[in-house]
Amino acid sequence: MPSEKPEQLTQAQKTQLEAELAELEGPRRAAAVEAIKVARGFGDLSENFEYHAAKNDQGLLEMRIRVLRDRLSRAVVVDEPAGEDSVVGVGSKVELEDEHGKRLELEISSVGGVSPDSPAGRALIGAKPGDEVEINAPSGAWRARIISVGHQ
Repeated sequence: MPSEKPEQLTQAQKTQLEAELAELEGPRRAAAVEAIKVARGFGDLSENFEYHAAKNDQGLLEMRIRVLRDRLSRAVVVDEPAGEDSVVGVGSKVELEDEHGKRLELEISSVGGVSPDSPAGRALIGAKPGDEVEINAPSGAWRARIISVGHQ
């Protein structure tokens, strides 16, 4: 599961992941252990739904912790572009207009946005307002014009 590829993050995105990891490793992990302890008190473990559910939740929690640790270990903090209407980079908020006149807003971010490694992310990185880009998505290629580029 661990990757060797660097994870480009803005400082704000890295801080967000670090805060999530601290929450998961602290209070959430303690709550999972307590839930297992309480469920063990319900009797026979082979037919104890609460125990199995608590163990499953703990497994999911530990998996998320491993993913966050891996991402943070590969994190490379990138400079956030300054000012409005600049070049699209990690951390940019991009307003697009597709071929049909429909507008949409995307954030280039591997933390709750469009990944820079996705088809849309690859097409947008380095572009500026007014540029036309072709996005080769799995569902088919489509074109869009960049209306504006903003930053957090």
